[in-house]
Amino acid sequence: MSAYSWYTRSSLSSRELIAAIASSIGVILRKLWRVEVGVNPFLVAIVLFALGSGVAGGAYHPAMLIGGRPVQGLGAAGLYVLSDILICDLVPPRHRGPYLSAVMTTAGIGSTIGPVVGGVIAEHNWRWVFYLNVPISFLGFVVMLTLLKVKHNRSASWSYALARIDYLGAIIFIPSLISSLYGLITGGIQHSWSSWRVVLPIVLGICGWILYHVQQATPSLCASPSTPPHLFTNRSHSILMYIVAFFLPLYFQSAKLISPLMSGVYYLPFALAIIPFAGFSGWALSRWGKYIPLHYAGFAMLSIGMGLFSMLDDTSSRAAWIGFQIFPSAGIALIYTATLPSTLAALEEKDVAVATATCSFLRTFGFSWGVAMAGIVFNAHVDARLGTVSDEGLREALRNGAAYAFAGNEGGLRDPKDPIAVKQVLGVYAKALRSVWLVAMAVALLGFVCVPVERSIELKRDHTTEYGLVEKETKTNQVTSGTE
Repeated sequence: MSAYSWYTRSSLSSRELIAAIASSIGVILRKLWRVEVGVNPFLVAIVLFALGSGVAGGAYHPAMLIGGRPVQGLGAAGLYVLSDILICDLVPPRHRGPYLSAVMTTAGIGSTIGPVVGGVIAEHNWRWVFYLNVPISFLGFVVMLTLLKVKHNRSASWSYALARIDYLGAIIFIPSLISSLYGLITGGIQHSWSSWRVVLPIVLGICGWILYHVQQATPSLCASPSTPPHLFTNRSHSILMYIVAFFLPLYFQSAKLISPLMSGVYYLPFALAIIPFAGFSGWALSRWGKYIPLHYAGFAMLSIGMGLFSMLDDTSSRAAWIGFQIFPSAGIALIYTATLPSTLAALEEKDVAVATATCSFLRTFGFSWGVAMAGIVFNAHVDARLGTVSDEGLREALRNGAAYAFAGNEGGLRDPKDPIAVKQVLGVYAKALRSVWLVAMAVALLGFVCVPVERSIELKRDHTTEYGLVEKETKTNQVTSGTE
């Protein structure tokens, strides 16, 4: 059971690692894109995603499946970063909100139907969970190849473009990131959080991060920094909360005793509510050009939602757990849509690519830290309350970080041999989850009180950029005086 839980966490964190690395690669690809070396990185990302999906779907050995997943994750993360960069290149700051809300709406729909459809497909043939991505990728490739015509600055060769890449920064940054995430993956599951095997990688990762930022700030060591230090002098910032996506299904599995597939159905109110609130946030940002009120409202809704979640237990009504999901969903939608425009408001156009990629990286890496932080709280409170469980076998099944996986196990809580012991376990889950929601509420309140630190900057209605769409020449422009 512990190994299964470690596998789940490591799979999640490995995807975040690939996404974080791809954020840096996104900057590199953007440089190659902007200096025109004959490669469209968006198409490369689509190909990588389709290739990884095909390899994973056709895997006949675990090693092949593990090998295909990073390729798929690299492509997905590249699309994730480059789509934001593309929007910022083509759309003025004041009008980016509706486009970003459209991206989030798509993500909301995907997170809504993805787990349900994926679960149904996996019950028949798990390979088609991956194969399904291949024709979709092909369609996207054709559409982008046909319609995406952007301006470029032409350079002499690949060597010119590759010379602008910060190789030393990548050598420092990527191992530091891997070290930090390794500690987060194994902590509380394979090793205790106090073990040197967990503490040492995290400390080395933090030291590497410090060294990386020193290198970025030193012109003699980095002529073309991936994350220029002046980007961090801007006080506009936002905090996103994704703990809900990880622990709300756990509540349904442990308190309502349903399967992981059905927990995805119960999660629908949260995912669906993102769509209208993201649309409203984009409209409001475009209409008034004010992002600070959206941040206030978003963090307030998140704080209220997390507080309401802390009241849930196995006796909560359907109306309660459905209605409570609306508040954090609205908060996340309001904050997400307004984050990137507020981050870029004070920056020059030349910094858009780096700032967008950095924002994407912080978002994905913050997800890993958020889940790890919540996991530490959850596991600690489960272990502290195991004395209230009379069945020794259940105590061992829940100990040392195994409680999360145990809730979704087909032979676990849904197949009770001792109803009294199961009731005791439900109490342990309810109290541990309550602690998680209260910690999440504290983080949301911290975000709320930090909003006044932000600068209110007017979002421009237009912008000057050399990387817009290619405009077609009209026949009227080709009329010469020779016709006179």
